[in-house]
Amino acid sequence: MRKMLNEMLSRAGYLIETAENGLQGLRRIQEVKFDLVVTDIIMPEKEGLELLSELRKRSNPVKVIAISGGGRFQGIDYLAMAQKLGAFSTLAKPFGMRELLAMIEEALSSSNRTPENT
Repeated sequence: MRKMLNEMLSRAGYLIETAENGLQGLRRIQEVKFDLVVTDIIMPEKEGLELLSELRKRSNPVKVIAISGGGRFQGIDYLAMAQKLGAFSTLAKPFGMRELLAMIEEALSSSNRTPENT
């Protein structure tokens, strides 16, 4: 999934960096200022909800789109939890690339708004 999204978003003109797990992603986010993070909820080493929680503590948190195809435990709504932890938007798998691109555009355009433009 990560490789496919990397390829598709690169073709759409975005500069992309990927991480194999949540811990690696968090380390990279601490080193570089990103405009947006797209994260899966279920990942090794540090799950997406933990990542969101860590990012929320930052003085200038990055916007996050959280994606999930379910989880290890039935009945838990991981995407609702991601919203509560501050995700800009959430997306359930399977999803279409147009849907993801629309969310990305919305997130990036809203970060460029000034108070008088909102």
